Formats: sequence, structure tokens, C-alpha cells
Amino acid sequence: MLVVDEAKAVALQRKLETELPGLVRADRTTRAAYASDASIYRQVPIVVVEPRSAADVAAVVRAAADAGVPVTARGGGTSVAGNAIGRGVVLDFSRRMNRIVEIDPQARTARVQPGVVLDDLRAAASEHGLTFGPDPSTHSRCTIGGMIGNNACGSHSVAWGTTADNVIELRIVRADGREVTVTGTSSGDAGTDERLRALVGDNLALLRTELGRFGRQVSGYGLQHLLPERGFDVAKALVGSESTCGLITEATVRLVETPAARALLVLGFPDVYRAAEVAPELAAAGAMTVEGMGADLLAALRSRPGKANAGDVLPAGQAWLYCEAGGASLADAEERAHELARLAIERVDAVKSLVVTDAAETRALWRIRESGAGIVTRLADGGEAWPGWEDSAVPPQNLAAYLRDLYALLDEHGLRGVPFGHFGEGCLHLRVDFELGTEEGLAGYRSFITAAAEVVAAHGGSVSGEHGDGRARSELLGTMYSRPMLDCFAAFKHIFDPHSTLNPGVLVAPAPIDADVRPGPRRRALEVTPVHALHRDRGSFAAAVNRCVGVGACRSLDTGSMCPSFKATRDEVHSTRGRARVLAEMLRGESISDGWRSEETREALDLCLSCKACASECPVNVDMATYKAEFLNHHYARRVRPMAHYSMGWLPLWAKLLASVPGTASAANVLLSRRPVAALVKRLGGIEPRREMIRFAPRSLSRWMRRRASNGARTVVLWPDTFTNFLSPDVGRAAVEVLEALGYRVVLPDGFVCCGLTWHSTGQLSTARRVLARSLASLAPHLAAGQTIIGLEPSCTVMLRDEATELLPDDPRAQRLAAQTRTFAEFVAEHDGPWPFARLDVRAVSQVHCHQEAKGSYDPDREVLARVGVDTDVISAGCCGLAGNFGFERGHWDVSHACAEQELYPKVRAADADDLILADGFSCRTQITQGTDRQGTHLAQVLRQALRRP
Repeated sequence: MLVVDEAKAVALQRKLETELPGLVRADRTTRAAYASDASIYRQVPIVVVEPRSAADVAAVVRAAADAGVPVTARGGGTSVAGNAIGRGVVLDFSRRMNRIVEIDPQARTARVQPGVVLDDLRAAASEHGLTFGPDPSTHSRCTIGGMIGNNACGSHSVAWGTTADNVIELRIVRADGREVTVTGTSSGDAGTDERLRALVGDNLALLRTELGRFGRQVSGYGLQHLLPERGFDVAKALVGSESTCGLITEATVRLVETPAARALLVLGFPDVYRAAEVAPELAAAGAMTVEGMGADLLAALRSRPGKANAGDVLPAGQAWLYCEAGGASLADAEERAHELARLAIERVDAVKSLVVTDAAETRALWRIRESGAGIVTRLADGGEAWPGWEDSAVPPQNLAAYLRDLYALLDEHGLRGVPFGHFGEGCLHLRVDFELGTEEGLAGYRSFITAAAEVVAAHGGSVSGEHGDGRARSELLGTMYSRPMLDCFAAFKHIFDPHSTLNPGVLVAPAPIDADVRPGPRRRALEVTPVHALHRDRGSFAAAVNRCVGVGACRSLDTGSMCPSFKATRDEVHSTRGRARVLAEMLRGESISDGWRSEETREALDLCLSCKACASECPVNVDMATYKAEFLNHHYARRVRPMAHYSMGWLPLWAKLLASVPGTASAANVLLSRRPVAALVKRLGGIEPRREMIRFAPRSLSRWMRRRASNGARTVVLWPDTFTNFLSPDVGRAAVEVLEALGYRVVLPDGFVCCGLTWHSTGQLSTARRVLARSLASLAPHLAAGQTIIGLEPSCTVMLRDEATELLPDDPRAQRLAAQTRTFAEFVAEHDGPWPFARLDVRAVSQVHCHQEAKGSYDPDREVLARVGVDTDVISAGCCGLAGNFGFERGHWDVSHACAEQELYPKVRAADADDLILADGFSCRTQITQGTDRQGTHLAQVLRQALRRP
């Protein structure tokens, strides 16, 4: 194991901080966040640097070489093989070296910095009808530099080749700090060229027979590109070198023309073996993709919350191939897809087919396959599954036989796995339920992996097909290559990096495959009994944290709602993955040793908005909001809390007290409207000074209801959440009027009730449990009578339906509450009686509350709005940025408004004066009011406006 001299490491850190101010991060929080990537491996760096230029990279490499400290490059951190971690300096290219330098449509090339995200390049190239061919499933966050490092491929490599096939020229910083231009004919250095030619000349037969035998043979170095018949292409030879020979500062890549139209063919097969047998023929017939997956992947997906019906549109079968066809027109593409279907049916009678041309349907189907790497880290029964043997490849015609032998090997070792991958090119991804947490289990891991390497080699295959060798497979290269070939690899590395400064332990002089395993025997020193039941993780907080396998979906900037704080900061620490890594290090007790009192962990969690987007959008449903609540509960146990936890965490109590004496709420509003008073309250309450204070309603909803008789054929219970009851009672009044117009008698629970949301979000879980239990007692007669509980505030409704059973798992009333609670939109949409509403025929911008988006659905709202003639433009960027107490807490102003500026504010500002601004969440309406000149409206208020008056 590489040991970094501590004194030299400290000296290096100081030197770098002096030479590169503002770019060097050596705090324990950052180092913990970068301790792993998407692999099972862990190495805590001594420092992380975010370079801005090639000069910065060169300065780091020279300083590190002088100090004898290794350097590792990192892009999106989505490496599954452990290529992007190291104990020395980690260079994160994604944050500052992410510029598209030039696109040349005529030459069909692009010049990019290494931190450019693939989707950004594809979007820019698409303006010219072009794209970058390789497209891994992580395309929304993986970087071009990382793709070059691993020789990434993706689903379209059947048509457009590997990354190596699409690289023209590289600018690299070598191990001595020199920057050179590497081309298709030279390394940029005459002496290096001479040594490389000598290496090739001495080993011509070896390179011709052992390398380049099939497209997905990416293990080892690509020395076949140096052969005379291949033009001595040094740039291509460096693709797949995993930052062991040089650090990329710029790349020139080839772009390809995209077809005018595409159609997706999905084929259902009786089993995965017959799918594998047909796949190469479909590739040879011109399919642009031939992607495979088994039924066990679909079963794992359907076990996720809210995904029970996922993949219902798939044709019948136990395995599927996704085949894309291109054409000059949609009809042409569709006809080609049907031709491929006929070919498959000729080969296997039982094949079922589906051809899709609708863009939304196509995207939904692809999402199943692309989420595979994350989905299958949890098997259908909840068991953990891990990478390690997730990237093997064989000549495509051998895939079916290899699969049979691999399944037999799994059975022999008592293991289960979920296969998927690029069947048309013989590349297989497989997550396996290894027991990595014990020494015995780790020995079993080694036993299986080494045996699997022998199996793939027997089929003429490669231990890596696109993810690189990294720490997961470099030790296995001797299984598929001869000793002379391994010597060639070592000589190639030595020519570029004689002192092994760059990413040591990878490819040459490899680290053991069972060293530094993150979920290994020492993964948990801090034992804890969580307050939440954590049903999906069998009550284990550590298992919940270890859900994060690092695929990095939380780093996607332009798609989905996750992760708002990362989108605002582009800081790994403030991604869901970064926080999970810090929590894991806290539980491990090594790099972060002060357990629940850890300030590093508190810092990492501070900018988590608790929006719950990760609970649904993360492929493995990491629920960082819950983990944050657990952490804060333990962190502040028997300690003084931040004042915001008292001022906002106890808001339901303060609001109730103000409402209990007539005139008190109005008096408080008058006082808070005076700047000196408001400033004092904000300072004492830990509230952001730039925030406007909320206003309390002069008369609460519950007081208004006491003076009102409600009649109807059926009784429903309206949940009087704190925000509706004491701050925005007009929403409640509107809901009552609408429900009565639908023919219902509306009642409120007796006494003061609260879901405990504000205590939960501030980590005061004992209080949240007590408040919930008291509320359940008040609701007991209504629950026993089977009455529906209707929620108006989305976050509170989620508390009633989801969190109540987690906080009070042994209370059967919590289960009944979850079953009987409906959102206002759900209840109205399900109403089958007279429809008392007229059409409004207006447009609207709609901000869906983040908790509703994560734990529910906006479909009922869409249905109701459509029936009353409201044409909705739904914000797709997720959380509004206020997120309850988050946006009001001191220090969160910038991130809060940056989240809103993603989409909400621009669309609200652009809306016409007559357009509605819809927002059911009190936080969302507050953010809109305080950030624009518009007011948000609740669905209940819209429906009251649409009521037909007698």
C-alpha cells in the first residue's frame, strides 16, 4: 500500500495553497467527499485541487513530483473501477476546466477541456446536426476527460465506436510538468517517440496477436494503436490509460452526424441467453444500439417506492434488447426498426416486439436501462449488490456461452447477480450480492472475481469492456495477458511516468483487488440506533448511507430536480453523493473521528435543502433529508442548538400562541413591520437578514371553522397544517368552500394538531414523535370511522403519509393515517359526483412542491386543472429554493435564490399578467412573493374561482 509521507504532504499542501490560492481544498469535509467514486474502493486524498488552466495542472504535477506525492485526475467521479481516487492530490477538472473551446462543423471536430460534461458537448454539437458518438449511461454528468481516461463506450458504440475511435488529438501534462500535444503520429516529444517505436518494434507479433482482437477489449494499454499499420497513433494509445501516463488539459474529438429520425425497437425474449445469441446479428444488421437487460433488473426497479408498475409497456419476456434504428425520416426509421424485429422473430419464435417513435415514451424506456447501474445496487428483496465484475466483455458471438458459464459460477459461489449491458458488442455489466463487510466475505469476493477472470479469458474476452481496469481489475490483467505483454505495459508506463507519480496502483504494479474496500470489514466504527425505522434498510443507518454507490445522478445539472444545492454550487461536497461519502467517513471513524459531533459532517449537510428529490430520483433512493434529520438529532443531543431551530423549528407553537389571543397576531405583524424590530428578531432567531418576515393571519382557519356549520352527505377531515391554519388561512377557506360544493361535510380534528414537520426538518425528532403521537390521538375517531384526511400543504401531507410510519412504526394509527390521507388534488380528481366548476381557460406557471414531486405525483393536479381549462407549464427544476426553514436560515440566501433562478423566477417573470402562478406549498408561494412581483395561488383557490355561483 502506498504511504504518503505526512511531513511532505503538509509541505505540499502549503506550497499549493500559496501558488494556487482559492483552488486548493485540504479540509476534512472535502477530503471525505472525494474518498470514493462509483466503485467499492476508498482512498482519502491529502488535498483536492480544482485547476483553472493547464498551467495550474502543471504546477500541481511539478510540486507533487518534488514531494513524492501521487496525482490522480477526476472528472464526474462516476468511475466504477476506482480509477478516480488516490491518497495524494486529486485534481477535479469538472468545476473550472469545463469549457467547450471550439466546434468546427465542417471538420466535424470539437476542442474541449477535460471537465466538459458529455451532455453539454452533445447539446452544443446538436446545433450543427452532430454529436459525440460514445454515450455512457452517465452522459448527464460524466466528463470528456473521464471518458478518455476509461475509453468509455456506451450504447451507440455499435454504430460510432469507442472513445479511442473518436479522439484525434490530446494536450497533456506529463509527469515532469511539461505540457505537450499528442497527435495521431507523435507523442509531442522526439525522445518519447523514439522509445515508443523501439518498444513496438521489439514486440510486433505480441501486440498484433494479444491486443485489438475485438471492439470492447479495453483492458490494459491500447498499444495496438502504435503499430505501423495503424499509423503510430499515440493519442489513441493514451485513451484508456486512466491518468497513469499524463493528465489531459484539452482534447480534440471527432463528431458524427446524427440521423434525422430515430425509432426504438424493444424485443422481449424468453431468457437472457437467447437475447445474447441474437444481439450480434442485430448489430451486424445495422442497429444503432443493441442493449440488453434481464427481468431481474426490472424486478429490482419495481421494488422501489412508486415504481411498482415500471416497465409495464415492455413486451412480454424475461429479457429485453433495446435496438435503435435511424433513418432519413420517421417513417424510414420505423420501417428499419420493424425489419430488425422481423430478423429477431425469424431467429427466435417466441420474441415479442414493440416499436416506439414518441420522444417521451422513448425517453421513459431508455431511463430504465440507463438507470441500471444504480437500480441493481439493491436487489428486488432489498439485498445489497456491488460492482467489481461489472464490466467484462467477450467477442459478441461468445456472449451467450459466457453468460451460461458466468451464471454457473454465481451458483457455485452462492451468489446472485443482475445482468445488463451492451449485448451487441459482448459487454456485460453485472452487480453481485457480495458480502463485503466481513473478512470471510472479502475472501469470497476475491475468490469469485479471480475465477470469473479465468472464465472470461477462456471465452477470449476482456476483464474490462469500457469502465477501465482501475483498482477493480488491474490485478487481473495477468489472467488474460502474457507476462511479456504485462512487461510491455510496464515499459509504456515508464516511458511517460518513470517515477510512478500519476495514479499509481492502476494498470501497472496494481493494488490488490481486495485492498481499500469501502464497504469492507472496517466500514463502521460508530454504531447507532436511528430514530427513524428505516424499514427499507432493516433499521440500519449505515446501510441507508451505503445506498449511495456513487453513480452521480445527483450531479446532473440540466435534468431532474436532484440535487439543487449542487446545481447552485457545483461543489461535490454539496451533492447527495458528497454528503453520503462524508456520512460514511463519519461512521467509519478514521478521517472523521468525532462521530455525531463532527463539524465536518454538519458542514456537508448544511446546504441540503431536505427537498427529498434524491429519495425518488436517485437510482437507489438515497434519502438525504432523512439522514440529515437523524444527524442533527444526534449532533445536538443535550446541546444548545442554533437559534433557527428554536425560532423556526418551533414555529407551530409560536403561531398557535399568537392565534390563541385575539389581536396578538396583528400586533406581532405591526411590530415585525418595523425595521429595527425585524432586524432584532432576525438576529436573535438565526434568520437571514435579507429575508422578509412572514405575516401571521389575524384569524386562523380553525377559529373561522368554529363559527361555520358545514353540511354534506359524507364527512371528510381537512388537515389544518400550521401554514394553512395560522399563516395562509384563505387557502383553507377556499378548500372548505370547494369541498362543500362537491357535497362533503368538512371538519377539522379536535384541538391543536401538527404533523411535526418543522421539528423533523431541524432534527428534533423526539419532539416530532411526541407531536405526531398527540395528533394521532386527536385523529383516532376519524381514522376508526374510515374518514379521509385531506392535506393542503404538500410537505405536511408527506409527513402524514410517509414519515409518520417511519417515526412511529409500532403505532397502527400511523399506518391507518398513511392509508387514509389524500392530497387535495387527489381527492378532487377522484370525485365521481357532480362537477360544480366552470372553465377558466387561462394559462399557468406551476411550481410543484419538491416533497410532492418526490413522494407523490402531480398527475391528479394536472387532471383537475385541465378539466377547469388551465393550461399548465410545470417547472421542471425541482425545489423552489426556500424549502421551509432552509431559505430563512442565515447563510443560505445565495443558494436559496440560485435554486429559484434555475427556472422558477425566469418563468414567473416571463408570465403574462393574466397567467396564474400556481404553488400549493407555502414555502413556494413565499419564495415567489419575495423574489418576484407576483403572488402564488393554491389549487384550492383556483377551484374556488372556478365554482359556478348560483
